[in-house]
Order: sequence, then C-alpha cells, then structure tokens
Amino acid sequence: MASPSTDKLPAWTWILPVLAIVVLVLKQFGPINAVGIALAVIFLGAAVFSAVHHAEVIAHRVGEPFGTLVLAVAVTIIEVALIVSVMLTSGPEKAALARDTVFAAIMLVCNGMVGLCLLVGGIRHREQGFQLQGASAALAVLASLAVLTLVLPNYTSTVPGPYLSPSQLIFAGVVSLILYGTFVFVQTIRHRHYFLVENVAAPGFEAAAPKPGMKVTIASSVFLLVALIAVVGLAKTLSPSIEHAVRTMGMPAAVVGIVIAALVLLPEGTAALRSARADRLQTSLNLALGSALASIGLTIPTVAFLFVGIDKPLMLGLDPKETVMLALTLFTGVITLGTGRTTVLQGVVHLVLFLVFLFLTIVQ
Repeated sequence: MASPSTDKLPAWTWILPVLAIVVLVLKQFGPINAVGIALAVIFLGAAVFSAVHHAEVIAHRVGEPFGTLVLAVAVTIIEVALIVSVMLTSGPEKAALARDTVFAAIMLVCNGMVGLCLLVGGIRHREQGFQLQGASAALAVLASLAVLTLVLPNYTSTVPGPYLSPSQLIFAGVVSLILYGTFVFVQTIRHRHYFLVENVAAPGFEAAAPKPGMKVTIASSVFLLVALIAVVGLAKTLSPSIEHAVRTMGMPAAVVGIVIAALVLLPEGTAALRSARADRLQTSLNLALGSALASIGLTIPTVAFLFVGIDKPLMLGLDPKETVMLALTLFTGVITLGTGRTTVLQGVVHLVLFLVFLFLTIVQ
C-alpha cells in the first residue's frame, strides 16, 4: 500500500473529485447520451480512488479503528440521504427501497467484499489473522440488527407484514440506534484494542511513514466528502441508464438496487481489498463489517422516524428466499470468522454465497 504524503496532497487526489462534481452538475442540465454515460463512469471510478486515498490519509492520522469508521459512516450518511430523497419523491412503489438497499448492502459486504478480501489475502499470504473479539462483536450486532429490522416485521400482528405499526417503527429505530451507538462506543473507546491490527509488522503506510500534518488531514477530510458526494451523485445519475439496460435484458428490477449499492460501496470495497493485499485483514474487516452495521444502524432509524412523521408506508420485512439467504450469510459468517485465522477456503465460501445471491436475484 502506498504511503500517503505527509506534507501535501497529490494533485490528482483533489483535481479528479472536483472534475467529477463538475460532470455531475453538467448532467443536471440535459439528457445523458452515450458520451455522458462514459464520462460519468470514468469520473465515478476516479472519485472512488480519490476517496480511498483521502480515507487512508485520515486513517493514518487518527489511527485505527477511527479511520475505517470515518469512511464507513461518511458513505452511509450520503447513501441514506440518497435513499430518503428518492423515497420522498416517489410513490408507494418505492416503499421497499430502504429494505432492498440495506439487504443488498449486507449481501455485497458480508459475502462479496469479505469473500474477495479473504480470497485475495489468502492467495497472497496463505493465512491471515485478525482480532476474534472484534469480529465476534460486529457479527453479534449485525445479526441482531438484521433480524430485528428485516425479518421480525414479517411476524408481528399489529399490522400485516412486512410492515410495522408506527409505534413498532419508532421502537425499531431506537433499538437500531442503541445497538449501533453502543458498537461504535466499544469500537472506538471502551474496547478499541479489539479492532486494532494484530500484526503491527505487516506492510502498510502506518509503519512506513510519519503521520500527515493537520492541514493535510483537514484537506483530505474535505475532499473525501467531495469525492463521496460525486460517487453517490454519479451513481444516481447512471441509475436510469442502468434501469433501461436491466429492462432490456429482461432482468428483475431488484438488479438495479444491487448495481447502485455496488457503485456506492466501491470506495470501501477498494480500501478493504488493498488492506487485505497488504496483510492487514483486521482493517479490511473493520471496513466491511462496519459498512454493513452503519448501513442498517443509520438507514433504518432515519427512514423509520421520517416515515412515521409523514405517515407513509415503509416495507421492511424480507421475502422468504431473502430471509434464507440472510440467515445463511450470518450463520456462515459466524463460522468462517470464528477462529481468528482465515485462508482461501473462507473466501471461496463467501464468494459462492454472493454468486448464489446474484443468481437467485436474476433467476427467481
């Protein structure tokens, strides 16, 4: 992993996000043609790599696990804003958007992102270690949040599933905030050592370079936000083209949500993969599991409180097929991350589950 500069930012890391924002603004003034789509894709990728660089600078300055938390929470906050804006401007057909997005994020993170990191790290380093206490804590909170918000609504009787009554929605939002807030407190303060890189001698920028200065860190914080806004905005801009391509190929509408979620999660996925290649699997897991936790712990309370306030229906309960995939993902995660050591086998298992999720989404 390259060492970020400690005294100044490389020019490309701030020029590309600014250009991506310019492209995003220009897209608002006319229809998107083939050239516009190509530009959006190019600058989306550029914004992703810029975001990863700035996240690494911040992580190097503040240390783990604060650095990974910054990227996970920043992406999720912008993603929540995107979900809320779409749901508020759409009709009842978008009542399940939050549920579908959160579920897709869990599958992408816990199977796709984790699986790829374990596979690449296993191929490069044969066997990798991480802090078992941190992974177990994250999985416990993730399982509780996922079941309480995405499964339980199918089994309540106050209103027919997959909906919750207003009081149940508020309670689910409060419980989600309590669980996520407690996890962040444990991760960053009370038991921070559970989430630190175990192998401090592993190659990486923290061991290779002094910490960035305060000015560079502040600049990276600003341009990280700019890059993430560009990523989410360009992903939304590309959404109609993706929807048209999906319809043309005869695929279900749920595929659109998967593609958009994948685009939004690109910065975290790229950073996690680079950490796994550098034998810093703990950082990869902090990013991956932290992303899934933030996705539920921030999205569900936000949309729950908002939709109770405006008295609109909010569909949360998963279909039976998706419930089975969620249960299998959580069960497998507990087993594969239950020893503190991983090989290519665990990576292949999670990637196979991810492929099953994709296949069953397309071939229902």
